[in-house]
Amino acid sequence: QVQLVESGGGLVQPGGSLRLSCAASGSAFSNFAMSWYRQAPGKERELVASITRAGEITNYVDSVKGRFTISRDYAKNTVYLQMNSLKPEDTAVYYCKAQHYIISRLIYWGQGTQVTVSS
Repeated sequence: QVQLVESGGGLVQPGGSLRLSCAASGSAFSNFAMSWYRQAPGKERELVASITRAGEITNYVDSVKGRFTISRDYAKNTVYLQMNSLKPEDTAVYYCKAQHYIISRLIYWGQGTQVTVSS
């Protein structure tokens, strides 16, 4: 069992920055690939960024490439999403997801954190 707790969301002006954190507890953090999803009102949840369990490979949706960076800290059992040059279309609830690297059906989600980009 893995518990995920996101934090760091809030209201920011266009062009601003936020750093989201997702703290994991309950199981071996290094056994899980981690990712960030987001869901805007009236839209489907979409994958924003992912990082492998060893942290050597990251992937991003095209709309955030060059602006967002995903990283993980094994000492703190935490994954981060650094978001720069934020745009109003980045407004959404952001969710953290953990997926076991062998038992792929083992998937855990956080409760989400709201990010609002508005002037």
